[in-house]
Amino acid sequence: MTARRNKRTEYLSVKDLEKVLDSCTLDLHQIDEVWPNLYIGNVRIAQNRTALQCLGITHVLNAAHSKLGSIGDQKFYGSSFVYCGIPAEDSSHFDLDIYFRLAADFIHKGLKSPDGKVLVHCIMGMSRSSTLVLAYLMLYHHMPLRSAIQRIIQKRAIYPNRNFLALLLDLDLQLKRKRKTCILL
Repeated sequence: MTARRNKRTEYLSVKDLEKVLDSCTLDLHQIDEVWPNLYIGNVRIAQNRTALQCLGITHVLNAAHSKLGSIGDQKFYGSSFVYCGIPAEDSSHFDLDIYFRLAADFIHKGLKSPDGKVLVHCIMGMSRSSTLVLAYLMLYHHMPLRSAIQRIIQKRAIYPNRNFLALLLDLDLQLKRKRKTCILL
């Protein structure tokens, strides 16, 4: 897929998105606030309940649920946190898009709850978790994919794998078509 542009629409490729991601100059941290009260982090911070409570985190979305090294379920977090686990694999064949709506809804409900702060994490906090946060921004804040990426990389170093970028491009195209259809009606 190559990048083609006309006056109305911009077609992006995975390679175009990787160039945007490569422009990030930030170092990777355990946790970063990437949107008001929305954090992306790694498994180490996610398993530190004391640190999460100090940060005021109320909801935890684990994008590496039941994966080696990623303990966590509602029992682990107890009544202090609302937990959602997605058993995603950071691979070139995993269909993470089947969880885009579930994750976006969980994030949205968490942010709308009183004093809600949401942590989305995977193992490193770079690919699975960032993909789900990007999908949330696209679905709930109507952000085009490129804009969502540019917004996030101002706050955190992320790097969704090529498969996830392709799935996000598909979502971006679907949402653009839907908006265009709504405008025509």
